[in-house]
Amino acid sequence: MSEYTATACGLDCYDACRIVVKEEGFPKIEGDKAHPAGNGALCALLNKSIHETRRITQPTVDGKAVSMEEAMAAVAEAFKAPKSLLWRGSGNMGAMQEVTNLFMEKIGGSLTHGSLCDGAGEAGILLSRGVNRTLPLEQIAKADTVVVWGRNVTVTNAHIMPFIEGKKLVVIDPVKTTIAKKADLHMQIEPRMDYYVAILLARFVFMEDTEDTEWLEEFAPEFDDFYDYTREHRIKAILEHIGTDLGEMGRILEYLRDQKVVFLVGAGVQKYSTGSYTLQAIDALAAVLGLFGREGCGVHYLGSSKLGFDDPFKVDTTSVPKATTNFSYFDTVLVQGGNPAASMPDSNRVIKSLNEVQNLIYFGLYENETSALARIVIPAKNFFEKEDVRLSYGHHYVSKMNKLVESDIGISEYDFTKQLFERLGFEGLKSEEAYISHWLEQCEKEGEHHRSPAYEECPYEAGFGEEGDDEFEFIDDYDDDFINPKRFTKYRKQSSKKKPDERFWLLTPKSSKSLNTQFFRDIRVQMHPDSGYEEGEEVRLVSEHGSHTFRVHLNEDIKPNCVVVTNNTVGVNYLTPAILSEEGHNACYQEVKVTVEKV
Repeated sequence: MSEYTATACGLDCYDACRIVVKEEGFPKIEGDKAHPAGNGALCALLNKSIHETRRITQPTVDGKAVSMEEAMAAVAEAFKAPKSLLWRGSGNMGAMQEVTNLFMEKIGGSLTHGSLCDGAGEAGILLSRGVNRTLPLEQIAKADTVVVWGRNVTVTNAHIMPFIEGKKLVVIDPVKTTIAKKADLHMQIEPRMDYYVAILLARFVFMEDTEDTEWLEEFAPEFDDFYDYTREHRIKAILEHIGTDLGEMGRILEYLRDQKVVFLVGAGVQKYSTGSYTLQAIDALAAVLGLFGREGCGVHYLGSSKLGFDDPFKVDTTSVPKATTNFSYFDTVLVQGGNPAASMPDSNRVIKSLNEVQNLIYFGLYENETSALARIVIPAKNFFEKEDVRLSYGHHYVSKMNKLVESDIGISEYDFTKQLFERLGFEGLKSEEAYISHWLEQCEKEGEHHRSPAYEECPYEAGFGEEGDDEFEFIDDYDDDFINPKRFTKYRKQSSKKKPDERFWLLTPKSSKSLNTQFFRDIRVQMHPDSGYEEGEEVRLVSEHGSHTFRVHLNEDIKPNCVVVTNNTVGVNYLTPAILSEEGHNACYQEVKVTVEKV
């Protein structure tokens, strides 16, 4: 083991926990109780799954075991082909993961843009605020009311729980999650209705004359136009469409009036083609209440972890949309730390496209659907076995990731890149230590901890935009029936002759037992007991994009017109569409309904 006894978790999670090694030595680890964003606890993925999951230990080329030297020679040769692509997953989040960008720039290869996760939501934030600043944890701790909106915090963000303890708690979610069961009020809305909830709540605030006029006049002077827009929505029809009533909306407003309010918004609300406008609407509600730039107030989404940094791995290359990549266009594809054959929407299309790649290279830790298709497989090192820097999209703290153990297995991203530079005769790659120092030297020191240069104690206090001198932007471009081109109907009335839709909304949240397709893989579909199916029964879910067989698990916490298939479940993306959100180039996993057939 090295001289260091501390590192940080590299798994894709808001918490980005700092880790210390116990006296017995690695792998005995525990959470750093002194870290501002942690409470000393670590999840089962760190304590158990990452150590027990069988890793790829041997490089292979064309199905044959080879030395790392031979495998890297094959990789270098593959990249001599004319068209190449790097498709990177987010299973591990260290900043050094992106050093491979530098090689792709040298060979004139392509990267990806957009997101499988949060891109639509961030696009909505940029439309309203101009820049996506993370709300500090200490501001969440000062709130009176916390609204958890489409975010299953006990699964995706467990270390935020101490910051919301003792608050008035409202949860808005189609599923009665664990946090919803602890809430003072749970609004169990229909899927895809978050936009309407935000718009109607803003309308009711205007109707009550409880908007923060002083704040609006200073920071959002166009609010009269937004007020007019909210009035175009017919209350009765939309409440029925949402799946709620005036009484429930009134109870939510009781928690928002004259309170310090924080909205904790999850990626679930924006897994749709119109997902960006949902975040824009939630931001608009927060603006009407005057929640930006105020102590104990704001909207907390996935922040821009690199905001304020000079990124040494930002390169000038062509790129393709990540969620709808046509792999077959390229001669050589490097899949780094991801599993597109299972995690991208529309698996039938993706697998067919991957099979048409001449040189598919998989560089990762574990065997999966993508590694099984690859011509060349390169085992990677995990984050205990290399040096790195951990940024966070959930808070402002930055951690040095120190090597805790030496391992003969795999190769780091830096050494992978260095070998390719050397084999193809490229120059300009700096030392690993230089890149790590470059990240850390841009941070501010707060005692023993590093803090992002983008940190602001009270974001948007002076104003919006990158320089803080812009106004808040409300939703615009309206016409009589739609937010053009944003596809949101005003619902003036509900038709009594409309034929009931017997299909089910597909919801695809994260699982506590996995990280996307890493670790435990589920095989179940969760359905309400009133759905007519039995526990353990095999059923086939069918969408216009494909079908797959699952085993039924009955769960009364789900609405009867919904099914839940967590994103770690084998086969879930045979059902999902290969489309992009209207803003943000994001995957639209929940833009689909399914039918259920007995097997």
